Amino acid sequence: MQGFIDETRLEVYSGDGGAGSVSFRREKYVPQGGPDGGDGGRGGNVVFQVRNNLKTLSHLNHKHTYRAENGQSGRGKRMHGKDGESVIITIPPGTLIKDYQTGDIIKDFSDNQDGEEWAFLQGGNGGQGNWHFRTSRKQTPRFAQPGMPGEYAEIKLELNLIADIGFVGFPSVGKSSLLKALTNANPKVASYPFTTKIPNLGMLRLGEKDIVLADIPGIIEGASHGLGLGFKFLKHISRTAGLAFLIDLGEPDFEDTYAKLLVELEAYNPELLEKQRLLVGTKIDLEDSSDNLKKLQDLYPEEHVIAVSVFSREGLDELKLAMLKMAT
Repeated sequence: MQGFIDETRLEVYSGDGGAGSVSFRREKYVPQGGPDGGDGGRGGNVVFQVRNNLKTLSHLNHKHTYRAENGQSGRGKRMHGKDGESVIITIPPGTLIKDYQTGDIIKDFSDNQDGEEWAFLQGGNGGQGNWHFRTSRKQTPRFAQPGMPGEYAEIKLELNLIADIGFVGFPSVGKSSLLKALTNANPKVASYPFTTKIPNLGMLRLGEKDIVLADIPGIIEGASHGLGLGFKFLKHISRTAGLAFLIDLGEPDFEDTYAKLLVELEAYNPELLEKQRLLVGTKIDLEDSSDNLKKLQDLYPEEHVIAVSVFSREGLDELKLAMLKMAT
């Protein structure tokens, strides 16, 4: 997911309708032929198509203007002008289309399936040729309708990743390592803060059930007010079924971590606290971590606390079952 883009601005135009034709029959032995001007073609539409193989909006970030084709003008012999080709804009699931000026949501693609299409802007109708305007009194009309103009919109596309469970935690707590251990994802893993600078997705398969896990870049205190990387990606946990709060049992202030994370989530969106959640104590293989785990369990007796180690793989099976229950 290099070059991760989750927001972009677009200007989109549907096609103009083609003009109707002013034409008259010109045939041998028919010197006074009547009108035979054909209709103009319809302008192309602006169409959005959901593609499951897309994970970001980066493919749209280098081009910000999309135009459908105009319809062609009608021709003699009542020939209809060719309709304009629609412009198809591909997007990943979870994309929101918003009015760029007001921020109002125009379309939410959270529930659309792979390949589904939605016509956003309709192309203009083609104008009628002069054949339509003949009457008993006016048998040689020398006018036809112009095509109708297409539509224009300035929009903002926003992507909300669709995952079943989101990993929430401070930097270097082990989110990327855990995602790698549970799934086939291959996020960058290192021991310094903010190794993860973009959300990573992984698929955990248990029996016939696929569970999508999202590793969200580390939250810091003040993230809800725009500090750090976490704020930019907090929206990506808004659609998860549940949250896994990762707590580094080797940190001296591990007992305060959960409360601090809850404060940031509530400040960003109080509804996030209504989601299912579990506490995951990481690095249980470190010295004193077992004692710290007991302290964490005593501090939050109402929460489901699971201790794991990516290196020894302790607790991973229990965590997988807990995630399966959370996602179903």
